[in-house]
Amino acid sequence: MRRYDIIHGPVVTEKTTLQKEIDNQVTFKVDKKANRVEIKDAVERNFNTKVKQVRTVQVKGKVKQRGRIIGKKQDWKKAIVTLMPGQKIEFFEGV
Repeated sequence: MRRYDIIHGPVVTEKTTLQKEIDNQVTFKVDKKANRVEIKDAVERNFNTKVKQVRTVQVKGKVKQRGRIIGKKQDWKKAIVTLMPGQKIEFFEGV
């Protein structure tokens, strides 16, 4: 798996914004098959930063209903990446 295929994009919510400001953590939506070592390597190489810790969470897709039709959103994986002190990701600075 290539390092560009591992990270799908950032997760930007009120909670992740507070985590970024207080704990220097950023949250990404990642490939379901990627492990912590691969995620750490991908973040360090793609964003040119140093990573202290990676935590992963399997997020279950929500059940949605539209009239009589019931469907389910896809399950996905979330990675909470703690950066070393003094490090930041420029991608999140304007958000």
